[in-house]
Amino acid sequence: MLFSITRRALFLAPPETAHDVSMVALDSAEKLGLMRFTQPPIEAPVELLGLKFRNRVGLAAGLDKNADHVPGLSRLGFGFVEVGTVTPLAQPGNQPPRLFRLPEREALINRMGFNNKGVEHLVARLENLRSRDIPIGINIGKNRDTANEGALKDYLTCFKAVYRYADYVTVNISSPNTPGLRDLQAGQALQTLVTGLVQERAQLADQTGRSVPILVKIAPDIDPTPLAELADTLMQAGIDGIIATNTTLGREGVEHLPQASEAGGLSGGPLTQKSTAIIQQLREHVGDNCVIIAAGGILTAQDALDKVNAGADLVQIYTGLIYRGPRLVTDSARLLANMACESVHSSSK
Repeated sequence: MLFSITRRALFLAPPETAHDVSMVALDSAEKLGLMRFTQPPIEAPVELLGLKFRNRVGLAAGLDKNADHVPGLSRLGFGFVEVGTVTPLAQPGNQPPRLFRLPEREALINRMGFNNKGVEHLVARLENLRSRDIPIGINIGKNRDTANEGALKDYLTCFKAVYRYADYVTVNISSPNTPGLRDLQAGQALQTLVTGLVQERAQLADQTGRSVPILVKIAPDIDPTPLAELADTLMQAGIDGIIATNTTLGREGVEHLPQASEAGGLSGGPLTQKSTAIIQQLREHVGDNCVIIAAGGILTAQDALDKVNAGADLVQIYTGLIYRGPRLVTDSARLLANMACESVHSSSK
């Protein structure tokens, strides 16, 4: 009830303003110690990527681009949090308005364009964290003005900067809001990028004694054959996991809605089935050879379970949090925990 009232009030403001107000309120609640009154997180540990996740439900990248709000977000019941996308240099992103609600389908369209304060700011924020009790992933990208031919340099700059602070690193090559970025998902461009990052990790692991998992976030708008080729390239390079998926350029099912014609990536309800289909195709192709994290259209606990049943190991929420609130995190984590228990019980019979 409280979230419903709060959401109605926030939805009276432009989406980006509502986001900023929400983050300020969250930070204030955390600093005042009010977060202790929130519902306790579901403790259902799972070990993947050499990490221990408190539960299977995480926060997707994009909500906290600069790691400015990690303490408060970590207390909303998530099993892990992903920050970013961060680029080597600060950039303003696209001109507002650039975020639009489609409440009839519990969806968003965004064309933010990797707006962030730069990797040095993000690193400083993580360095100053008082504590961290759940894994933190860091999502990295390239600056808008960097040509694809120079993309590897930008990704390496971010990768080296965040390596010490990341529990895992996500390589974002699937945002539709940086021109040409999705061209990095195929062919020699993809191979050059992921091979370069894996080679750099080997050097950093030798220096630090710690090998940080690398994941790649992909688009939902990929046909089966290119998807299989993409997965093969990632596996051959030594990538540890895939996040499926980013937002879609499609508008199926929302064409009639106000603001549906706005440019940008569509998330939320219209993405649910498309994302789940990609996950199923990936799992069938790669077998057990990599971790799959599901993102895209998780609006109910059943949606989260459907993603896991399709082949995902973990799930991430963003748009669902905007429309359903923190209760979605708890409900999803509880259902997935019960699923794990039932699986164990059935296997012991």
